[in-house]
Amino acid sequence: MSASTSSQQEMETVVQHALESAARAGASQADVLLVEGDDREVRVRGEEIEFVKQAQERGLGIRVLVDGKEGRQTSIVSTSDLAPDAVARMAAEAVALARATAADPTAGLPDDGFATDLPDLALFDPADRNVALEARIEDAKRAEAAARGFDPRITNSEGSQASSGHARVVYGNSRGFLGSYESASHGLFSEPLAQEGDSMQRDYWMTSARRLADLEDAAAVGRKAAERAIRRLGGKRVATCEVPVIFDGMTAPSLIGQVASCVSGYSVYRESTFLGDKLGESIAATDVTIIDDGRLPGGLGSKPFDGEGQPTRRNVLVDGGVLKTWLLDTYSGRKLDLPSTGSAARGTGSAPRVGTTNLWLEPGEKTLDELIGELDRGLVVTELIGMGFNPTTGDYSRGAAGLWVENGEIIHPVEEITIAGNLGDMLQSIDRIGSELVWRGRTAAPPIRIASMTVAGE
Repeated sequence: MSASTSSQQEMETVVQHALESAARAGASQADVLLVEGDDREVRVRGEEIEFVKQAQERGLGIRVLVDGKEGRQTSIVSTSDLAPDAVARMAAEAVALARATAADPTAGLPDDGFATDLPDLALFDPADRNVALEARIEDAKRAEAAARGFDPRITNSEGSQASSGHARVVYGNSRGFLGSYESASHGLFSEPLAQEGDSMQRDYWMTSARRLADLEDAAAVGRKAAERAIRRLGGKRVATCEVPVIFDGMTAPSLIGQVASCVSGYSVYRESTFLGDKLGESIAATDVTIIDDGRLPGGLGSKPFDGEGQPTRRNVLVDGGVLKTWLLDTYSGRKLDLPSTGSAARGTGSAPRVGTTNLWLEPGEKTLDELIGELDRGLVVTELIGMGFNPTTGDYSRGAAGLWVENGEIIHPVEEITIAGNLGDMLQSIDRIGSELVWRGRTAAPPIRIASMTVAGE
């Protein structure tokens, strides 16, 4: 069976065969995930096409659970060979491996509550299914040409890249659930280099969407990337100080993602999050509302069911500054004696874990330019560098680059600095939220202003 010709019915037959094979081998419970994908990617640098990639891939993941005296023993195997004999052999091997693992009384499939409605979430446009590589090459060329033609100081680039992917997912388990969906994703990315004297800088811009028609114009992507690179020329350090800090729309999503990681059920039951005892309490400014919604139409993280067959849903993590819920799959929910929030994510070779779908911070009313105009003195962060966040304590410290503002005006670019604080204090100190909410991935946030952070420079 070819990955390019497999029908949904053929894929469901493979999944059912894997489940039956696991049961015959002695599994008390099992679930199976089959994913087939068609990915196309191109990169143009200058006038040259650096690479073209077209890949058709498939993967079958089989998770089995065997009843033991002290709980269930679990193993996961994966393969790309979908021949019936190979699938049966892998299922039997999974059972043998499971019997060699330690038992866990919490392990197991969900008891019930599987998705019964599989709504159309606008995850792909059928017209995009076989998008021509030539069309994506042309998009990359247009972005690259626009970036290089924006300003004479754009002297080189890391290239402009276009991608399109289509996937079909089938999941089934021994509780009787069998579901499937199709999805697509398209992207365009440009990363030019700017030079003036001894100063050389790079920056980027990108756009992502489920439908090709929803991507930003290719030339506009290139121009925006070039504009961002140019404005970084002549960057300098600033004296160490405590000032308001604005995270722009490219950097603010990282803060929201860190909040989500701290409300994962795994972090909570392992006591590795500073928010572990804050459920129902105020953890942020009253304007802060954070939502994760797996059924957002056209969302880059949308899907009708999660990695365990539970229906995805809208989870309000923070409402008016108050922490409302954890994000849970079945395992972490059992550890906390709570039901799943439909937040299980998994790959063909991995067990379910908590993951976000479409995660965002509700926007405010003022644009980034207006937030800058209100700033007497402070920093706009446009790039974050390195990893410097401790979820257990909330301590936050990261390298950064950005723009220095005085009297509501951008004075000069800033580089080689560190911004530091505590995420708990930062959330409470959010005093402005911008209006521009743009999705470039599965997490989005408008610009955020934090009343005070330490900026370490000279």
